[in-house]
Amino acid sequence: MSQSPIRLLVVDDHPLMRYGICAMIRGQPDMTVVGEAGTVEEAVRVYQEVLPDITVLDLGLVNKNGVEVMQTIRFALPRARFVVLTNFEGDEDIHRALAAGAQGYLLKGSSHTLMLDAIRRVHGGGTYLPAPVKRTLDTRTPDSALTSREREVLALVVQGKSNREIGTQLGITEATVKRHMGGILTRMEVTDRTQAVIAALRRGLAHLYEDET
Repeated sequence: MSQSPIRLLVVDDHPLMRYGICAMIRGQPDMTVVGEAGTVEEAVRVYQEVLPDITVLDLGLVNKNGVEVMQTIRFALPRARFVVLTNFEGDEDIHRALAAGAQGYLLKGSSHTLMLDAIRRVHGGGTYLPAPVKRTLDTRTPDSALTSREREVLALVVQGKSNREIGTQLGITEATVKRHMGGILTRMEVTDRTQAVIAALRRGLAHLYEDET
């Protein structure tokens, strides 16, 4: 008896990209697309409806991070499997995705054969991290992790807000914001706000669209 095809949900907020991914999958005799989504909310809803074997997921979804999709789904279904296909290439992006439950992580510049190989590997119970992704992840040091409050402060710094504006938005004093900034600079091994913003964008600690508060 022939084996059932791998059932896939494709989540990407760019319709043309989603169409291309689905077309590549549908061209494989051992795969089938059972659902599509373009937002965090839609992805969670469609997942619950179709219960795919694997979800191919972008991290950048309409001002939110696809990590939320994995966290929400895996809270109810811990064995859910995900292959991330994204433009986010920072070490923190990769770390957060893997921590949330991704078994594969690919950049959108990768060849379609790598994506298909990743799907098959993950479906077989393995993981798939190409050499460039592994090298980037290896650059992350454990003590570079920011606290949740530091991430909130950093996201607002990236948006160009002053310490006073950040304090008002977060409901904390300006002195407390300065204390958090000191911790951010130390953990990120930078000396000023400009360097912190550059490092945050490069590493995936914050993104220009983020509004985490």
